[in-house]
Amino acid sequence: MSSVLFFDATCPRPYSKRSLEEEALGGTEASVIRIAEALDAQVMQHNRAGADGRCRPAGAASGIEHLVVLRDPQGLRGIASAFPGARVYLWLHDLVRPGSKRGRRLAAAAAALAELRVTLVCVSEFQRRQAQAVLERARIAERVRAVRIYNPVDDGLVPNGAPIDRDKLVFFSSPNKGLALALDAFQALRRAMPRLKLRVGSPGYRSLRRAGIERVDGGVEGVEWLGALPQARMLEEVRSALCVFYPNFVLPETFGLVLAEAKAVGTPVLTHDCGAAAEVLADAGEILPVARAVRIYERTVRVLPRSLRPLCAACADRAGVFAPYVERVREWRGGARPVTGPDARFRTSTVAGEWRRLFAGELA
Repeated sequence: MSSVLFFDATCPRPYSKRSLEEEALGGTEASVIRIAEALDAQVMQHNRAGADGRCRPAGAASGIEHLVVLRDPQGLRGIASAFPGARVYLWLHDLVRPGSKRGRRLAAAAAALAELRVTLVCVSEFQRRQAQAVLERARIAERVRAVRIYNPVDDGLVPNGAPIDRDKLVFFSSPNKGLALALDAFQALRRAMPRLKLRVGSPGYRSLRRAGIERVDGGVEGVEWLGALPQARMLEEVRSALCVFYPNFVLPETFGLVLAEAKAVGTPVLTHDCGAAAEVLADAGEILPVARAVRIYERTVRVLPRSLRPLCAACADRAGVFAPYVERVREWRGGARPVTGPDARFRTSTVAGEWRRLFAGELA
């Protein structure tokens, strides 16, 4: 479908299929490349200087029938004007809750969305409901449609029988998605189970300091910082882990590619009922409610000096704030680890088929 163009006006750096294979890459960028490859579509990036496969610098192109703009509604008119006659879509990947920063930005673009008859593509039902609420408040829901198409996971990702290290937990996500809390909770896990270790990696586009973390290991014994890993290397770590330890409710996932990929390779995720986590994992055994105590703890330590966080974490442990994590990990180490595997909803072949149906006007 060379008549399809994905236009990324917000990516922090250029990326391509080679990036997906050789470098650490965020979930949005990985999803763009997988779908563009599956559809044989073009990809333009605002900061690209030269072509790399199907990825090329921003500019005019002929024969474009479907223009998919990534993430940001600002500049829609200008981008669309370079591709006259193309049907316009806005592929959302971020939280757009009414009243939030991105929700307000989406609402501010209401006139352009309605004028261009844009279709919003959301990556989960959780996110679609947020977007729909914005459209209804802006009174453009009759002219702007919001649909759900999940992010894609490589069809080839399946369990491979790798031996499980029951003392290893992993965290692979942007540090601002609850890493500071995960490190605090891991202190409690380590006190209860001294052999535990936590291996941490990230896509590399958010700094640790901005996430409230002073040191790469968080100052916590048993933590190993792996840095930004290519997907294949990251998945090696995930395959052999007891679980992905992801107690995130600080920044809810609109999809959470790490959740879907862990599921595909047979590794359970210990996370909270927040954002799209329950929708993607579809396993109540991997989901913990966000207890009032842990909300109060996170809200409190966020405004205190970073140097006090280890002491606060120790006090919270004694008060039982982290007890649900300790209990669940102990159960899983003892043999009650959930059995999980690939989910057909997220296969690249399935997701690409939904994009084709969207472009054909057949997706409800």
